[in-house]
Amino acid sequence: MLHVAEVARVSVATVSALINGTATVSPELSQRIEQAIRDIGYKRNAIARSLKMGTTRTIGLTVPHITNPFFTDVVSVIQQAFDRAGYAVMLCCTDEDLNTQDDQIRLLLDRMVDGLIVARVGDGAILKRIVDDANVPVVLLDRVCEGVDTDAVVLDNQRAVFDAITYLIDLGHRRIGYISGSFDISPMHDRMTGYREALQAAGLPVESELVRFGNFHEVDGYNATMQLLSLHDRPSAIFSANNPMVIGTMKAIRDIGLSCPEDISVACFDDFPWSDVFQPQLTTVAQPVKAIGEQAANLLLDRLAGNRDAPPRKLTLKGRLMIRNSCRPLGAPLGAIAQSVSA
Repeated sequence: MLHVAEVARVSVATVSALINGTATVSPELSQRIEQAIRDIGYKRNAIARSLKMGTTRTIGLTVPHITNPFFTDVVSVIQQAFDRAGYAVMLCCTDEDLNTQDDQIRLLLDRMVDGLIVARVGDGAILKRIVDDANVPVVLLDRVCEGVDTDAVVLDNQRAVFDAITYLIDLGHRRIGYISGSFDISPMHDRMTGYREALQAAGLPVESELVRFGNFHEVDGYNATMQLLSLHDRPSAIFSANNPMVIGTMKAIRDIGLSCPEDISVACFDDFPWSDVFQPQLTTVAQPVKAIGEQAANLLLDRLAGNRDAPPRKLTLKGRLMIRNSCRPLGAPLGAIAQSVSA
């Protein structure tokens, strides 16, 4: 900055005022300073300016799986929203590991991010302490955390799965296998509740042997499906609680010599780009990814704009059942596959 001042023949204070916008500088002096900046290729120190102004214009974002299409798409939406607002986004992937998550959040806070968007993993006790101690606004994404008093954007997972299982029941299925993720996160708990309630509403028993658990990966879906298909009275339909696991489900069905939907119907949570080009086209629960990402960004931007004292807001969005042809009416002729429609 001193070099710029010398070339422009003005004081360092005048250069600083123009660059940081802290005072009005005359058009003549502004022109001289801007020309000096161009002549010597000066670049202001963004970090130093951020420290001085009390903001880094940076947001921290943590997600469990960047390879999960849902989080891939949500991250993209959030990134675009903050780009438009003039913020950079620091992304961390926790791989569903609690210690990794807590370390990454502390790292982001050490980097002086202005705010956090967190898709949490595991027990929320440590996250609650971190959030309570952090002097920055926090938005929970997709997964709520009991006891953490902050903004959140979630899906009505319970209703979405209730509708999907009810659809399978309406097709005549009575033994419906369910592959869940860990109950440590709220969406899995809510989705399981939707599964149970749909069965109970139809007067069907909730059978523990039809429920299997995984850790959201393809191999978990494969192993869980193999266990379900090895039952003496195997299910006629399987619902997977996320899309990476349903890939494993489809591979297991193929490897055991069965066909979908002729031998077993399949549906899953989360739509993804190739759901309708998969063979067969998969019936899925689609989440409003764009709305989820934009709402999370908007909540945080509103806090950053100065609305820090408003009560915490929890936005609950609705899923959409995308009916394709991976589910067959039970007892119907093999050619009678459910039509491809959106409900």
